[in-house]
Amino acid sequence: MQKNRSLFFWVAVRSGARVSRAGDVVSTLRTFENFCVTAQRKKIVSARRRNQHARRVRHPELCGQARERTAICLLSLVATSLCYGQYASPTPESEPIVVTATRTDIPLDQSPASISVVTSQDIEEKQIERVADALREIPGISVVQSGVPGQLTSVFTRGLRSEHTQVLLDGIPVNQGLQGAFNFADLTVDDLDHIEVVRGPQSTLYGPRALAGAIQIFTKPGEGNPTFMSSVEGGSYGTSREVFESEGKIERLDYSLGLSRLDTDNARPNNQYRLTSAIADIGWSPDTTLRIGSLITYSLADTGNPNTIFDAKPLDNFLTERWLIGPHIDWHPVEWWDHHLIVSYDHERQLNDPNQDGFVGPTRALFERTQVDYQNDLRPTSWLIITSGFFYSRLNAGQERPFISQDFGPQPRFISDHTEETGVFAQLTLTPCENLIFVSGGRFDHFNQFGDVWTWREAASYLIRQTETTLHASVATGFSPPSSQDKIFGMNFGLEPERDLGWDVGIEQRFWNKRLILGATYFHNDLSNVIGFNGLFETLNLGKARTQGIECELRARPFDELELVATYTYLDAEKIGSADISQLPGARLPRRPRHEAYVSASYLWWKKLRTTLSAKWANAREELNFGGPNFDIEDYSFVNFAAEYEINPHLSVFGRIDNLTNEHYAEVFGFPALGRAVYGGVKVSF
Repeated sequence: MQKNRSLFFWVAVRSGARVSRAGDVVSTLRTFENFCVTAQRKKIVSARRRNQHARRVRHPELCGQARERTAICLLSLVATSLCYGQYASPTPESEPIVVTATRTDIPLDQSPASISVVTSQDIEEKQIERVADALREIPGISVVQSGVPGQLTSVFTRGLRSEHTQVLLDGIPVNQGLQGAFNFADLTVDDLDHIEVVRGPQSTLYGPRALAGAIQIFTKPGEGNPTFMSSVEGGSYGTSREVFESEGKIERLDYSLGLSRLDTDNARPNNQYRLTSAIADIGWSPDTTLRIGSLITYSLADTGNPNTIFDAKPLDNFLTERWLIGPHIDWHPVEWWDHHLIVSYDHERQLNDPNQDGFVGPTRALFERTQVDYQNDLRPTSWLIITSGFFYSRLNAGQERPFISQDFGPQPRFISDHTEETGVFAQLTLTPCENLIFVSGGRFDHFNQFGDVWTWREAASYLIRQTETTLHASVATGFSPPSSQDKIFGMNFGLEPERDLGWDVGIEQRFWNKRLILGATYFHNDLSNVIGFNGLFETLNLGKARTQGIECELRARPFDELELVATYTYLDAEKIGSADISQLPGARLPRRPRHEAYVSASYLWWKKLRTTLSAKWANAREELNFGGPNFDIEDYSFVNFAAEYEINPHLSVFGRIDNLTNEHYAEVFGFPALGRAVYGGVKVSF
């Protein structure tokens, strides 16, 4: 009994309250409850704030329910301990909340889809500067960079094309350009809170380009007193980088901001890279039910393109300017109904001058798009969520090429494409009993060029609490429309959208209070209407392809100072169709490793020095050989090392070595990656 009284007095002193007697259970209970709730919110607020399309609106009814449940549990514990003189067991850390798998909040360990999360802490520890490098540790994801930083960087999900992965920034689709894929070359980690990667067809939720999966990037929430961070670094290949970040809340206004500048000469002549990036999310909340905000991004990249080592170009520059504005409204009028509206406009300008390919000459391209995305969530009962909404997109793309050669017949000097899409979707999330979740959804999309597309998705998960085991499975259809590049450069506006039937089944097992997490998933995709160039450089629907494989993941924290990560992907990806005369049926899809593994270890020494060692290995790849069968290209591996020492809470110094072993390799044949590179800098925060 005396120990319990001491516990109550300790809580009261920490919270500034006063307890006059041990029998004042109600007063002490309230104090203890407030203290626990406050501590718990500090742990989970960052993950929850960006969920459901980056909504910022608080849910007072959920907080109220949490307080009621907390009060009931605490009252039982207090009563038990008062009677028997025993201590209450510590509260376990809350499971992270994700949103991309269902477009609604769901605990990570109950997700019905295969999903991985990369946090800002992971990125800081490895000193990652671009989102593409943060994705290298995700199983089922293959990052392919055409040489050095600044060059075209693609992501293949489960062996499917880069155009088949929908990339979202705070709920806004950002796949851009004539290709319809997202070029990760210029996407930095400025103002990044976390990344959610969902694998498997997600067209039911996110429409076109989500045939293989979805990658959603969340910016940092603006909370608490304003904070500021600035860093400066420099190193090999004439590299310098400056970063500034700030986030916070001032009365009803919240904001987060990231600015950066990168300059590097890289290793080859005509290979320089200059990148300016800016991102901001600003919101105003007149009350607890409404937030009105806007996401704003800007980037300007100037790259030198030396081409392959077999056909070097001494002068060939490519400039890309992008900007996006995405106003959004998040409204929660009643406890069982949410509304989310995003209206976005993005713009991309490209200038390739000079362009020394000898045929097209200097070119200018323009891409602009307007999108509207509305979602509402109804919760008529505790076991059912009805998610529905509509989507509209209007896209214009064009390229001016005034110097194109006419030696091979008349060639158009200006080419363009206009696409409009309207879609509606609905999804049911059912929880018939505790820890069992079913998801069922469908979507209808209409395009101005090729008509209607239907997609559907079924998924389920079951969490066995006694053993901390999660079983999950899904089956879904997906589609990817022909891009402007597919239609324009192949002069084929009659292409049909690519389609996919994909399914997966997996298991995740947690041990030792989640200090060790093991996961494995088998996946299978059957594609039809695959788009590509045949041996005559015509764009056609080339028939069928198949990808299948296994994704494995291990995350361990044996003790607080040490964290270990290991992932492995086995991929069997082959072409089945026969329309491509240069690729026989059974040929392996190019640039997809059969085996891919990643490992990292991070250790905190003396609570001051953080060191991180990471390594990547890829095996059994093939490269395109236009006019002939694919050919094997060499395996590759690289090791990176990073360290940061905290001098005081406001000042730290850091350094890293990329490609520690000086491996000579190329992720794309003929475009070598950088050799060993050393960087160092200083970071100030307050």
